[in-house]
Amino acid sequence: MRFLLILFLFVCSNMFSQEDIVAAEYFKNGDFEKALISYQRLYNKSPNNNTYLVQLVKSHQQLENFQEAETLLLNQIPKFNFPPLLIELGYNYQLQNKLSDAEIYYNRALETLNENPNYVFAIGQAFEDKSLLTHAITAYEKAMALRPELNFNVQLARIYGEQGNVSKMFESYLDFVELNDSYINTIKRAFSEFISEDSENENNIILRRLLLKKIQIDQNLLWNEMLSWLFVQQKEYNKAFTQEKAIFFRHPESLDRIEELALIASADKTYDTALNIFTYLTETAQDTDTQLKAHYHLLDIKTQMAAPSDYPAISNAYQSIFNTYGKQTQTLQIQIAYAHFLAFYKHHSQEAISILKQSLELPLSTFQEAQVKMELGDVLVLEEKFNEALIYYSQIQRNLKNSTLAQKARFKVAQTSYYKGDFKWAESQLKILKSSTSQLIANDALDLMLLITDNKYEDSTQTALKLYAKADLLAYQNKTTDAIVLLDVVLNEHRGKTIEDQALFKQAQLFEKTKEYHKAENNYLSIITNFSDDILADDAYFYLAELYRTKLDQPEKAQAHYEKIIFNYQDSIFFVEARKNYRMLRGDAID
Repeated sequence: MRFLLILFLFVCSNMFSQEDIVAAEYFKNGDFEKALISYQRLYNKSPNNNTYLVQLVKSHQQLENFQEAETLLLNQIPKFNFPPLLIELGYNYQLQNKLSDAEIYYNRALETLNENPNYVFAIGQAFEDKSLLTHAITAYEKAMALRPELNFNVQLARIYGEQGNVSKMFESYLDFVELNDSYINTIKRAFSEFISEDSENENNIILRRLLLKKIQIDQNLLWNEMLSWLFVQQKEYNKAFTQEKAIFFRHPESLDRIEELALIASADKTYDTALNIFTYLTETAQDTDTQLKAHYHLLDIKTQMAAPSDYPAISNAYQSIFNTYGKQTQTLQIQIAYAHFLAFYKHHSQEAISILKQSLELPLSTFQEAQVKMELGDVLVLEEKFNEALIYYSQIQRNLKNSTLAQKARFKVAQTSYYKGDFKWAESQLKILKSSTSQLIANDALDLMLLITDNKYEDSTQTALKLYAKADLLAYQNKTTDAIVLLDVVLNEHRGKTIEDQALFKQAQLFEKTKEYHKAENNYLSIITNFSDDILADDAYFYLAELYRTKLDQPEKAQAHYEKIIFNYQDSIFFVEARKNYRMLRGDAID
């Protein structure tokens, strides 16, 4: 008997569920007459179910049966203490343009908060569902006044955002995060939809003023953190640094935030600010690891910015670090960096090799040993000692199987084989790397493989590809001018061949390195004009747009070229960045 009862209840429940789904589908598809019949049947079976009642009312309203909807609501309201029904009745009057009657019932719903502020959850949502945003604001604010422990600032912020009241939206979010600082990243994401990189953007100014006001009246470091974040979005890293120093001064527990800021500024090539921050870290940090990391990045930036006349000072700086900290495992990354500087900038390859071999005598982990051998291989390639380099790269692959570093070493093997003209072996290695777990390595492998496969059959001697590979090697060796000259040979002697667009693109990149920006511009334009259907077209559009934006100060042209990528090359790897920069130039908020 019990089994039959359970089975009966299950069947009834399932029937209700199915009928509910059918009714909702009718309503969703605009078939309101059928929805009305279905919801009437459901409501008749469950007259205490306010969900069915509300859907029945909505069905009547869609069919303009306002009197029937009013009767249903007037009959139900006395039976249940459920304030959203008052809002439903008010809205029924509003649909008939009886606005004074509507306000009477809206206010009655709001008055119920006096007896129980917790009604606000249902009341506020009911007002929001009907886009009665001003009433929803009143509900949330009244509930918070009656019961201060309630916090509806997120709901208020969202509503203010929908209304376009950005200042009130920012205020509400800040009021919320002041009491719930664990949500700070969520609030930053919300802010990012309304601000841009432009510090003069109206929304940026509003947020900055609100935060400065908070800082003046409140000692909460949360506001300094938020202001620092805003300055980072505006790429005003020096101002962000000021805020981060203020935070550290009052809570000198960790320099991690300042170190992160330095890395962001460096990655964005704001080198002067990055240098200031890393210098501060070398002077302020108490632990050796932080000091050494700061020294490492300082010298890396100085090397990138240096002219040959600056090299002696950089060498002295390296020696000063070794004199202070010694040549031991803790300074390994700086030893590797110094060897790279000697080989690739001062062209003292033998000294670099000697330093790296000394480093290998330290008590290193397998990973650290691989890092040293990777640099050794790179220096040997620089010296065109390809076979010796291949030995070191192969050792890394063998000792760190399946690691990212091993995959990088395999790419170096392929690249070295390419430099020496062994295109078949290079191609076999690159095919394996196409599925690398590192997207960066996979992309580099694919680019090099396409270069080889597109050009290896051009002629039986592969003359053009060999010349291009030699130019690529010269670029790797920092012999930029020689590489440009050799690429001119490729372009003059192999015009019309498949390698032409790659030679134009490679040369354009080298022109940018030598700051011959108009020559780079001409190369990119040549690719766009003559090779618009080839694989490098979107690259040319993007790098030309970047050139116009960052070097030639022609934002209109930059915007036009970003737009080409957005509309014509949606599958380009540059699509996201192009869209972001296009919107920035157009003055949009960037999320």
